[in-house]
Amino acid sequence: MKILIDIRPLMDEQYSGVSEYVIRLLEALFKIDEHNDYVLFCNGLHQAKLPEFKQANVKIVQTHIPNKIFNYVYLWFFGRPYFDRLVNPSTSLGKNEKVDIFFMPHLHFAAISSGVKSILTVHDISFLVNKKFFSWRKNVWHWFVNVKSLVKRFDKIVAVSENTKRDLMAICKVKEEKIKVIYSGILESFTRLDLNDPRVIKIKEKYNLAKPFILFLATIEPRKNIIGLVKAFEILKENNKYSDLQLVIAGGQGWKALPIIKAIKSSLVQEDIIMLDYVGALDRVGLYNLAKVFSFPSFYEGFGFPPLEAMACGTPVVTSANSSLGEIVGDAGILVDPFNPESIALGLKTILDSEDLAKELSLRGVARARKFNWENTAREYLNLFEELYG
Repeated sequence: MKILIDIRPLMDEQYSGVSEYVIRLLEALFKIDEHNDYVLFCNGLHQAKLPEFKQANVKIVQTHIPNKIFNYVYLWFFGRPYFDRLVNPSTSLGKNEKVDIFFMPHLHFAAISSGVKSILTVHDISFLVNKKFFSWRKNVWHWFVNVKSLVKRFDKIVAVSENTKRDLMAICKVKEEKIKVIYSGILESFTRLDLNDPRVIKIKEKYNLAKPFILFLATIEPRKNIIGLVKAFEILKENNKYSDLQLVIAGGQGWKALPIIKAIKSSLVQEDIIMLDYVGALDRVGLYNLAKVFSFPSFYEGFGFPPLEAMACGTPVVTSANSSLGEIVGDAGILVDPFNPESIALGLKTILDSEDLAKELSLRGVARARKFNWENTAREYLNLFEELYG
């Protein structure tokens, strides 16, 4: 098979969410598949700084068209060029060879020839569930992409959770037989470490984390409900037994981040809130291991990597009883109402006040996280490619 993969998410400067998903999936896929040929497509005016893929069956093709022209003029208005023709068969793949499968791992503008089988991965459709969580620019972008129309053009849709599958069926009217649920994985590097491990000590010193803390780690944006978490933290701090407790909020700034940062800085307990910027995978492992509790009271998630990473590190998790989070966390965490700071505070207090419960949730979390690995994810995708190819 010749498999064409859209890797435009990998042109992000910092990897998180979808870009993290794409790079980890490709790494796992190329590790287990030396038989099929892969062509990775991206576009941008400047040369992309992409990860190196040294496998003989993997090639990267980049076109150098300004993205706004490429997306809004060529693809949206004209419906051209076809991606499989951009990676010119006579130069990129060899004469008389064609693309058999087109795989797009994220919602985006795209065009493909009618004879090519196609797969689209949908991580979530939160922008259709609640537009207020997104900036006006992001909502305009989603309008142009026209997801309800886009999903109809693909032969198969991969949903990263049963929750995303249900949303696709209910909101986008996608037939159930067209959707396949393939869970994401997490890196093996997310694991329990001894608190005396030099790697953990280094992170503790790097971020000046001398006191016990609750950790939140994700992009700073309204959907993550950081303001609700801060209010829950304020409730906890009313009790003197938590006088040393801190809240660490780590993550790069997303859309509508400034009102959230302003709310944090105006909090009555802001002196006990530590704000960190974007944190890479290696530092995240240390932060998860150091945290007393990981709190992720998001309003909506298509999958939810951070709680799973925290669980793999043995950190007790408090997260929302909504969207996909209960499905992913299962009985290995405490589920709360994200719209109620009192509920979030009670979930945190329940773990902080019970060492036995914290240990039990830690064991359950590690065991559950093992079920989510990138090799399994890659094999399911490979099976889907072969199924479509026939």
